[in-house]
Amino acid sequence: MLQLNPPLPLWTPKGEGFAHILIDYGPEMDLFWTVLITATGEIWTFANHEVRASKNITLGRTRTDTRPTARAAAPVVVAGQDEPRQGVAP
Repeated sequence: MLQLNPPLPLWTPKGEGFAHILIDYGPEMDLFWTVLITATGEIWTFANHEVRASKNITLGRTRTDTRPTARAAAPVVVAGQDEPRQGVAP
């Protein structure tokens, strides 16, 4: 778990917000971003595939039309395990 200082502006399925915490459960899982949503003040945690960096003209990131949509991560069956695991296959 890492507290981001300064917080990073991100686009999420709930709108624009600032990520304050990054959670890493290891190489077989997505990163998880804890984001404070600007418009509502809600706090949500999103998987890495659900967020996008906000527009930043200085860094050349001028497009904001590829906002993420909420989707469930498909379970991944890892060889030698009976239970499917959420996240990215090794």
